Amino acid sequence: MPKRKPNRKPAVLLLSGGLDSATAGAWAMSEGFRLTALTVHYGQRHAAETRAARRVAKALGVAKHVEIAVDLARIGGSALTDRAIRVPKARSWSAIAHGIPATYVPARNTVFLSLALGLAETIKAHDIVIGVNALDYSGYPDCRPQFVRAFARLAKVATKAGVEGKGFKIHTPLIRKTKAQIVKLGARLGVDFAQTHSCYDPVRRGSKTLACGRCDSCLLRLKGFSEAGVKDPVSYV
Repeated sequence: MPKRKPNRKPAVLLLSGGLDSATAGAWAMSEGFRLTALTVHYGQRHAAETRAARRVAKALGVAKHVEIAVDLARIGGSALTDRAIRVPKARSWSAIAHGIPATYVPARNTVFLSLALGLAETIKAHDIVIGVNALDYSGYPDCRPQFVRAFARLAKVATKAGVEGKGFKIHTPLIRKTKAQIVKLGARLGVDFAQTHSCYDPVRRGSKTLACGRCDSCLLRLKGFSEAGVKDPVSYV
């Protein structure tokens, strides 16, 4: 990691263990925030990303790492929480760029940000960092600027801190960046990409977990690293 600014303010980082959240975390650290990382076990089809979140939290040197279980698999409706729904593979770029895919998890970021908001208010933090992205992404409605702005308005009226005029700021440092720009930013900030996990449908080979290389998330990640001219250290099938 590069030299950080002195820690000034506490903030909550939503940390999935993926490329984007790791880079958002590194950005927040470089801005001088003292981070409490929040990882949500939401009933996803594999535990690889939560293991990655623990690795990334350690690498970032966060002040605290909180893990919460909210079983969105009970709701279903997504290929990431319902094994009966297949994860789309080898889709064209035009298909990825249009529509909402089967990997969309209903209300996921609304739930995640709500938990982050509660945690932030409890630890008296007024900043929340989330690595959502609205350019190279898979069409999720809860990754768009409109959603973040709407949630920020909700936070102002739904919390004690907001009513008392203290409020919250939701930081989205990656929201208008391409995957290549995110990779370049992460590389500049010293992110250890080998610790991250992005694949929707990883494969176990002995003691190793390999990325499938064909789901939307893998394709976008590979595209980003290629366009950034940076080697992706993650192992693929």
